[in-house]
Amino acid sequence: MYDPTVARLTYRALLGRRRALILGALPLLLIVIAVAVRGLAGADDQTASDLLGGLALATMVPIIGVIAGTGAIGPEIDDGSVVYLLSKPIKRPTIIFTKLIVAIAVTMVFSAVPTLIAGFILNGNGQQIAVAYTVAALVASIAYAALFLLLGTVSRHAVVFGLVYALVWEALFGSLVPGARTLSVQQWSLAVAQKVSGGDLVTSDVGLTTATVLLVAVTVLATWYAGQKLRSLTLAGEE
Repeated sequence: MYDPTVARLTYRALLGRRRALILGALPLLLIVIAVAVRGLAGADDQTASDLLGGLALATMVPIIGVIAGTGAIGPEIDDGSVVYLLSKPIKRPTIIFTKLIVAIAVTMVFSAVPTLIAGFILNGNGQQIAVAYTVAALVASIAYAALFLLLGTVSRHAVVFGLVYALVWEALFGSLVPGARTLSVQQWSLAVAQKVSGGDLVTSDVGLTTATVLLVAVTVLATWYAGQKLRSLTLAGEE
């Protein structure tokens, strides 16, 4: 199910000079802000939770997920180079699964690692806040990568749609409309973080069981459907 050649090509595409600079910008900004906040406000659990929840999990993780998820396959479809890949004797689900693994890995590295560093800078992990939000970032990375990989497969405007979901649906509607929070990857990952923290600083509007089921379901279904779309793309090309 995992093809090293496809993985190498995908890593090369995602970590090229230009895209790597974009991927690294938000994590660097998070760490700089964390240092500034720690210097001005000192170590404070609530401040750490607010910053990690508001900037890291609500903004940085989904944006990096958009870049990695759509970038894993979208550009190849847009410029037609995916035809070369599809001409090789590699099963279509293997291509999607491999690209998903790469997108997840890139999203995790550029989101969970800086979240952990920022958490330790902010308060030295008081009440396990740094670890809780890092776990949330790891969990969210999986679902975001699958969702945005699917978007990259079905639409030429995947980045735009991904940013709309991440910044409008989750950040805006998720904070204003209670019902929208149930359909939020951010809230699902917060449910896991709440369990890890064991305190009141990290909260979610979704129960842990519901969040776990939805995270797994969305990841599996998005990956499966992306494979189906890639299969149909192959048939269209052959015709």
